[in-house]
Amino acid sequence: MTTKKTGNSKRDSLSIAITGANGRMGQALISEALDTLDSIQLAGAVHRSKSDCIGRDLGLHVGRNSIGVAISDDITQLPFEVLIDFSLPEPSLNYLASCVELARPIVIGTTGFNEDQLEAIRSASSIIPIVLAANMSVGVTLCFHLLSQMARVMGDDADIEIIETHHRNKVDAPSGTALKMGEIIAGELGRDLAATAVHGRHDVGVKRSRDEIGFSSVRAGDVVGDHTVLFATHGERIELTHKASSRATFAKGAMRAALWLKHQPPGLYDMQDVLNLR
Repeated sequence: MTTKKTGNSKRDSLSIAITGANGRMGQALISEALDTLDSIQLAGAVHRSKSDCIGRDLGLHVGRNSIGVAISDDITQLPFEVLIDFSLPEPSLNYLASCVELARPIVIGTTGFNEDQLEAIRSASSIIPIVLAANMSVGVTLCFHLLSQMARVMGDDADIEIIETHHRNKVDAPSGTALKMGEIIAGELGRDLAATAVHGRHDVGVKRSRDEIGFSSVRAGDVVGDHTVLFATHGERIELTHKASSRATFAKGAMRAALWLKHQPPGLYDMQDVLNLR
């Protein structure tokens, strides 16, 4: 896919809006936008109605100087070119519907969508450009790329396990990133992930089969996100590990995706498209 390069001058800057202004990722995104003023202009941010953060200055909200832009509860009133959404599946689809109505692109980092919700996103991508990624990290995206090669070379002979750790407040398990890793591996090996995935081994009572892909989830403390994929054969093993120490890495990737998406036609993209890894 041919993409256009985005300049870094004020003349070429991109106006963005952010959802979930009072959440961890929302605040990380606001801070990153304020640190990227050569290419990003912050048009506003939204949070759910009746939240006590509505009306608060975005700069003061993240411990910076006032920027004269307040948190809103109505995305349709903000003059943005691209929306960045890290929320929950139901509100995410509401933001998506607003973007379709406004004919504006959206970057979606929300995870935990069911199949019907994913189908709604696929349908909307025929009208507006969408980047949907379970993980916006550049490093994780590179791991996805490497996993394809590892699965092709070792997958048929290896026992494969995916282990992920996140902070104690994360709701969905396995993480969207872990599931994406499983999907990549299963796709390369011609397996049905739904049929071969094993989530934990409590009460399984039988030894693992050759085809299964194991998932283990840990929820503890304030861990931002650790993922390890283990390929183990008789005599050797390879572990591919990514550890995120700050949500800023996801925010940086989301900004990069937004700048790229501004120039794309309607379609459903992911971070491998953004980074030209296909």
